[in-house]
Amino acid sequence: MKRGPIGRFILRWFISALGIWVAAGILGGRVDYTSGVAIVIAGLILAIANTIIKPIVVLLSLPAILFSLGLFMIVINGLMVIIVAKVYSGLHITNFGTAMVAGMIIGLVNYLVTAILEEK
Repeated sequence: MKRGPIGRFILRWFISALGIWVAAGILGGRVDYTSGVAIVIAGLILAIANTIIKPIVVLLSLPAILFSLGLFMIVINGLMVIIVAKVYSGLHITNFGTAMVAGMIIGLVNYLVTAILEEK
């Protein structure tokens, strides 16, 4: 079954919220949220940031990404998580290192859920 752009965005929203929830569970008090609704809202903001801001940041930092053989993407994912925490007060991140680890966890959850739901 084909998904339209809105369906794909809603799926990204769900996966982002799930990733934030898993990251908060793994990282304990270093990633904290105020309520279940805060996870959903933070997931929405992260999905929007990943849709609009992340491609621009990736394009601007392409030399650093190529030079580091793609490892700079960890920094970019952490930046997206920090942006969400700064924009929405319901999500609290202790520092940038924690945001980078949370970004890696969210990326892993994104990869796993997408692989499971992928059409063959």
